[in-house]
Amino acid sequence: MEIVAFGVQADERPLLEQAFAGRHQVRCLDVFLNRDTAPIAHGYEVVSTSVNDDLRAEVLQTLAAGGTKMVAQRSTGFNNIDLEAAADLLLTVGRVSAYSPYAVAEFAWLLALAVNRRLIPATHRTRNFDFRLDGLMGRDLHGRTAGVLGTGRIGTAFARIAHGFGMRLLGWDLAENPECRALGMHYVPRERLFAEADLVTLHVPLTDDTRHLVDAAALAAMKDDAILVNSSRGGLIDTAALVETLKARRLTGVGLDVYEEEAGLFFRDKSLDVIGDDVLARLMTFANVLVTSHQAYFTEEAVGQIIATTVANVEDHLAGRTSENLLVRRGQLPAAAR
Repeated sequence: MEIVAFGVQADERPLLEQAFAGRHQVRCLDVFLNRDTAPIAHGYEVVSTSVNDDLRAEVLQTLAAGGTKMVAQRSTGFNNIDLEAAADLLLTVGRVSAYSPYAVAEFAWLLALAVNRRLIPATHRTRNFDFRLDGLMGRDLHGRTAGVLGTGRIGTAFARIAHGFGMRLLGWDLAENPECRALGMHYVPRERLFAEADLVTLHVPLTDDTRHLVDAAALAAMKDDAILVNSSRGGLIDTAALVETLKARRLTGVGLDVYEEEAGLFFRDKSLDVIGDDVLARLMTFANVLVTSHQAYFTEEAVGQIIATTVANVEDHLAGRTSENLLVRRGQLPAAAR
C-alpha cells in the first residue's frame, strides 16, 4: 500500500521512509494539508499529517471522497482535526499519545534560561564584538518558585529539573501527580500559582476549557518580573493580552515555542514575505521575548518514537485492531475524544 504524508520536515523524511521500508511505500511531501492540497491525497487509503495541517470538515470530506480511510496524525495534539466530521465520514483517526517527555521539558528549560540570562541579545552583541554586560543581568533560579500548569509526563520532567535547580514547586492540574508531590510540589489553585510563581510554564493540552488559560486576568496576577514559558499549544495564551502586558514593561522574559495563529506560518520560510499578523509582528519586537517555531519535540529520540507509533497505528488500522492511539475508529468517536 502507498501512503501519503503531508508536512514532512527534511530531517524527518529519511526516518519516515526507513520506518515504512519493507511494509508500505510512503510519499513524503513538504507541503501542508489544506483545502487546496487535499486533492493530492486522492487514491491514498492512509494519509499521515502533522500538527499544523488543516483537517477541518471540508478537508476531511475531500479526503474521504478520494478514498482515504485513515488519518495518521504524527503528533500528540489533535486540535487541528474535526473529529466529529471524521466520525461522520467513517474515517479512522490515530495520533501519537506519548513520546519522549524530556525533549519538550528540556526545551522549555532552554527557553526559560535563555530569556532569564538574556542569551539572545548577549549573542547578538558578541557577534558584533560588543562585549559589554549592560542590561544583561539575570537572576539565580535557585530558591525561586516554579509554577507548573499541567503535571503529566512533560510537566513532571520539567518539575524534576526545577527540583534539581533547588526551586520551590507549585502545581496545578485536574489530578495531582504523586511523582510531583514526592518532589515537594504543592498543588494550588491556578490564581495562586500565577501570583506566586517566578517562572510559569504551560504543559496542558489545548481544549475549550484551557483556551486562553493565560488571559489578561492571569497576566495581571503574575509578578512584574516573572518569566512565562509555553512549549505546549499556542492557544493557551491570549497573545494580544500578552503584548499589552509587555508594552506595560511587565514580565522579565517570555519564551514561546508555539503561537495561537502559527498555522500557515510555522515550519515555512516566510523570510521574504510581508507578515500580515500584527500581533506576532509586535511580539517579535520585544527584546525579552524569544519565539521558536514549534521545535520543542524535535529530537532524534522523540521523532523516532513518533514515527514508530505512526507505523504501528497504520498497521493496527489495516489489521482491524484498536489501541489507545485511536481517536476515531471506523466512524466511532470514543467518549474520551469528544
